[in-house]
Amino acid sequence: MRYLTLSSLILASTLTTPAFAQQNEQLNYNLVNIQAEAARKVSNDEMHAVLYIEKSNKQPAELAVQITQLMNQAMASAKKYPQVKVETGSQTTYPIYDNDSRKLKEWRGRAEIQIESTDFKAASQLVSELQQNFQTQSINFSVSDTQRKKVENELMVEASKNFQQRALTLSQAWNKSGYNLVNLNLNTNNTYPQPIMMRASMAKFSGAEAADAQDVAAGESKITVNANGTIQFK
Repeated sequence: MRYLTLSSLILASTLTTPAFAQQNEQLNYNLVNIQAEAARKVSNDEMHAVLYIEKSNKQPAELAVQITQLMNQAMASAKKYPQVKVETGSQTTYPIYDNDSRKLKEWRGRAEIQIESTDFKAASQLVSELQQNFQTQSINFSVSDTQRKKVENELMVEASKNFQQRALTLSQAWNKSGYNLVNLNLNTNNTYPQPIMMRASMAKFSGAEAADAQDVAAGESKITVNANGTIQFK
């Protein structure tokens, strides 16, 4: 078995300290921080809508039955549109009190349906059909996950090339032979348009008006990839 004495450990530490100091100095010498980005406007290809129903009744049990029936009808209607993803959202029931006597006046219930699809025509048709009983809270558009990931991958390559070009330009400006990459961070940033908020008086149509689906303009979103990192001049 081999033992190291205290004196041998001190000697080893003394011999290696200058090497560590030299290495640390090399890592922190001629360092430059650089930022670059790549951006692209992309057509929104996914539609999102939130519809809700709000009912009142003096009996909470009757109110629950009424809302359940309407929700079941809506989900049955949605089955005719397999290309549209439909989910039930939040559902609440709460008491309403008289302002003067503060006695219980009635119960009010609210339930939501969330719609998502890349088929704008089918989604608009379903929204129009559901508006016979439901009201539209909001409609907005975004880039689908598949399209977003595809564009982000392309922009990562573009941002990396922009970063390299800036690094090369700076190296030449400082009369350096080249550079080494110390670290690089790639971050994505997506800017989507604001949702279209619809007032209840405008969002609910009669049965005759609900036959035609509303034409929609999806607009565009901006996808950006930022590249920031550190280089070391040679």
